[in-house]
Formats: sequence, structure tokens, C-alpha cells
Amino acid sequence: MALPPDAGSMPAPVHPALSSALEARGYSQLTPVQMEMAHQGDSAEDLLVSAQTGSGKTVAFGIAIAATLLGTDQAFGPAGAPLGLIIAPTRELAIQVQRELDWLYHDANVRTATCVGGMDARDERRALAHGAHIVVGTPGRLRDHITRGALDLGAVRAVVLDEADEMLDLGFREDLEFILGSAPEERRTLMFSATVPRGIADLAKTFQKDARRVAVTAATDQHADIEYQLMFVRRDEREHAIINTLLNSDSGSALVFCHTREAVRHLTARLGNRGFSVVSLSGEMAQSERSNALQAMRDGRAHVCVATDVAARGIDLPNLDLVIHADVPSNPATLLHRSGRTGRAGRKGICVLIVPEHRGNAARRVLSLAKLTATERSAPGIAEIEARYRRDIMETARSTNEPDEDEAVFVRELLGTVSPEKIAAAFVRQQLLARPVPEDLAPLPLAELKSKRSKRERTNEFERGAKHDTKQVREPRPADMQGGVWFTLSIGRKQRADPKWLLPMICKAGGVTKRDVGSIRIEDTQTRFEIAADKAAAFTAKVSQPGVLERGAVITPEGGVQPDRSTKPKPYKGAKPGGKPTGKKPQHRGKAASPAGEQPRKQKPKAKRPR
Repeated sequence: MALPPDAGSMPAPVHPALSSALEARGYSQLTPVQMEMAHQGDSAEDLLVSAQTGSGKTVAFGIAIAATLLGTDQAFGPAGAPLGLIIAPTRELAIQVQRELDWLYHDANVRTATCVGGMDARDERRALAHGAHIVVGTPGRLRDHITRGALDLGAVRAVVLDEADEMLDLGFREDLEFILGSAPEERRTLMFSATVPRGIADLAKTFQKDARRVAVTAATDQHADIEYQLMFVRRDEREHAIINTLLNSDSGSALVFCHTREAVRHLTARLGNRGFSVVSLSGEMAQSERSNALQAMRDGRAHVCVATDVAARGIDLPNLDLVIHADVPSNPATLLHRSGRTGRAGRKGICVLIVPEHRGNAARRVLSLAKLTATERSAPGIAEIEARYRRDIMETARSTNEPDEDEAVFVRELLGTVSPEKIAAAFVRQQLLARPVPEDLAPLPLAELKSKRSKRERTNEFERGAKHDTKQVREPRPADMQGGVWFTLSIGRKQRADPKWLLPMICKAGGVTKRDVGSIRIEDTQTRFEIAADKAAAFTAKVSQPGVLERGAVITPEGGVQPDRSTKPKPYKGAKPGGKPTGKKPQHRGKAASPAGEQPRKQKPKAKRPR
């Protein structure tokens, strides 16, 4: 059997029809599951394989069935009825498997076809009529084609069930039984599953013959390339923590998981408004929308994907090294499947669980059941992210090439007109404006959350000290800004105004940073805020442009007049409209008011009732 010339560390009997493709892809070393399947390549046994998501299973079973499909031939003959059938739980995974098999069997002149829900069934029937060596599909669509006579399994030599446990979880057992019952009895059947629950074991006993059990990855080694973090936040600051985590990450692309479709829509809109290039995946989307979203992530047009758990099963995104759980996973299987999108094929990954303070025990329990350990931390704050911004800007400046001939003339002219300090300041401001403003998070007493005391003790102590801790640690607003210019925003308490989202909106609309914003005073129907004097003119010009603010919001300057900072006394109860006191003191409940200046009348004593 031929091997890639630099594969001295993988003495596995890879079929010669595949070795050149592996070499061209740079496979100098096989993963454990691929190595195990290579040793099973000449076997005719059925296999029940447990291997984790991201361990290279597609190439592994492609290697395992090569001898079964090709025998000793170097290439396939003319395509007719399929020789191999691959069943996958989702459309995305099926399409991904087809792509992998296309390059792996390229030198063997393979012809593949897909049969998946959401695609045009007529096109699939035409492809099947033209012939295919390997068919990849989802259970429902495969059963439909078999029932209609478009898919003939009479020549199938090998059937592979990929992510078999997920297919059972999604309710495909009846479809799987129908498909396997339609295939020849002398076929070879391989089942790949992250776990082997009772349902998988029963399916194996029914449709496999003396299957050999192969456990490639021990439970203690699961997700060894993934760093887990528990990020504790307050209940109302979960989305703020997600934003700051994305801003503080080195990841080129990130995947954020939510429990529901509505949560996906909401978070996608929120991230888009904050300047992130974001797409979403959910079950309600059409196949074309899902394909476009995944393609945007693959070619770099989008860097964040927000998805439900079911919609993201089986997808493989390149350079995905950050997974964020916006909702705490309900069980270890969900945690493992979600997190397995990163840390794939030897790459390192980070998995962050956003945990509200009251859900800490639930998150630790899920990690314990999954036999995983995590670092407990708080969400990155403004100071941490701004320090990162400065490092990135410095690195951008250092890595910039020297000016070429066309640029040198203008660079000298610019230096002769403007000082280097002003040029550097303009560069810094331009860089900062291109980056989203981080969220201001209230710090949590993390030491208490890590303690081993009872839940009630931790809750009571936290509630007693939360306000005090927040006041001591939260960075104060620059309320004493000297010479600032005041503006009015047409959003107030009645519109549920909150500084946590007002401040980023003001900064983005006016092209300023949070340091240029002074006091923010929220009133019933409007909000008044202060802008540094040297930025006020540019701020006014920017916010007057159409489309920079949300619909219905208006910002107008107050002419630079400083407000009266003195505290006005609260009017008496019973004040007239307009806030002017009536001069009357508040009356105690149940007592009638007496005229001003008069003493209350004395009541005559009641006559005693005779005995």
C-alpha cells in the first residue's frame, strides 16, 4: 500500500487510490480514528465506532470503505447504481461529507450525488438516473427516493451511518430501518457515533452482523484541544458579555449558540447593530439562506454565526476557534456536540459558557457529567478591551510597509504640513471608530460564586453586597467634565432608556468614544448628555446626517448652556401640574385637612353609656 512520502509516523495500510489525494492535502499524520480505520481497510467486518465530533471521521470512513468499494482497482468504472451509501442527520453535514469524499476519491474518478431535504428533488432524481458511485443523503429524502424508485440500493456494498446518535435523537429511527432494510443483506455496515446509547446498540444488533466495537477516544480525552471557560455575568448582562467576549477574542470566526429561533433572531440583530459581520442559522430558514450564511463564514464575509443547536449540527467552519454558549446547555451531550465545532483535527479552540450568577451550579453540573474542567472567570471589561485595541493598533502601525514611490511624495507633503503627532492621532481615531464600543459591565463578586458554601448563603450574601461592590468597583462616569456641551436625545424613561445601550448608540452616531461623553441624565421623555467641547462641533455635524440614528430618535444641541447642577427640593404631595408647590403640607392618611392657620376643632367627648 502506498503512503505519502512524509508519513513515516503513520504506518497505516491506506488504499493506493487514496494515498496521492492525502499527500496533496498535506496529511503527514493521520488522526487516531483515521489510523484505526486504515488498519480496518482490508476487513469485511461491520464496525460500530465511537469517535468525537471533529476527529476526522469523514476521511476515516472514506479510508475504511475504500477496499470494499474499489477492491484492488485503482479507479471506479462507469457510474451506475451506487456502490456506497452515506447517511447523515442534516443537510449541511451531508453536503460537507460529499465535498470531503470528492477530493479523497478524486484520483479514483469518483462520481457522487446528494439527496437531502430542502433541495430540488427533481434535480436529485436526474443525478441518480445518470449514475453515481457514492450517494450521500439525509434519512427522509433517501427514503423518499427509494419509495419512488429513483434510488436503487441493489448494488450497495457499504453503508455508513454518520452521527448515528444524532439521527436517533432527531427521530429518524423508522427511516433508518427502512433504508437499511432496502439494502442487500451482504453489505458492510459502519456506524459512527459520538456516544453509544442503548438505541444505537439495539440498531447495531438488528442491522449489523457481529459488529466489531471500536472506541477510539476515551471519555477523559474528549475535547482535549478545547479550553473551557465559565463566564459569570449578571442576569441582565448576558448579551453585553457576549459582545465583549467577541471583541476581546483573537478568533477569525466565532459560533454563538442559542436555545430558540427567537433568541437567534434577536441576538443576530443586536450584533449587526453593533457593527459585527454576522449571519444566522435556524430551522425556519430556507436551504438557500442557510447555504449563503455558511458560505459567508467560509469566505470571510462574515465572522460571527448565531445558531440554534439543531441547525448547526454537523457543520464544519474553517478557522473556527471560538464557540460561545449564550444559553447554558441542558445536558452534556448538547455541550459536547456544540463545543465540537471548534478544536477540530488538532486545532486549538476556546469554548465559553455565558453563565448568569443564579445558573452557576447547573453549568458546573453539566461540565462534570461531560467529564470536562473549566476556568471560571468574569466577562472582559472596557479597560481590558481598550488595552487590547491599543495593542492591535500598535501592531498594525508596526507591520505597515514603508511607503512606495507613488506614496512617498504625498507622505513628505503631509509631514511638511501636519505634525507627526496629529497624523498619529488621526490614525488612532480612525482605528478606534472602526471598532465597536465595548459594553460597560457591572463586576461580579467572583470569589463568592466559586465558594463551596450553600446556594442560599451565597445568594443572600450576594444580594446584600451587590450594590456596595458595584459602587466600589465600577468605573465612574466623567460627570465633572469642564466646559462640555449639552445635547438632548428624544428617548427617556418611558422608552426604557438605559445607559448601557444609550452610550454605545451616542458614540456610534456621533463618531466619538466613551471618554468624550460626560454626564448622562435620563428624564421621563428625553435624555440629556454632555459631550467634550472640542468634539461638540463634529458631533453635531455627524448626528445631523440622516440615517445615523435609529428611527424616531433625534439628537439636538442645547447651545452649550451648562445646566443647574443644584438639587431641587421635591414638591409636596398635592402639587399642582407644573411642579409648583401649593404651600400645603402633606396630610396623614385618614385625617381631614384643616384650613390654613386654623387650629383643629376639639371634639366633644362622647357621653358614657349608662350601665
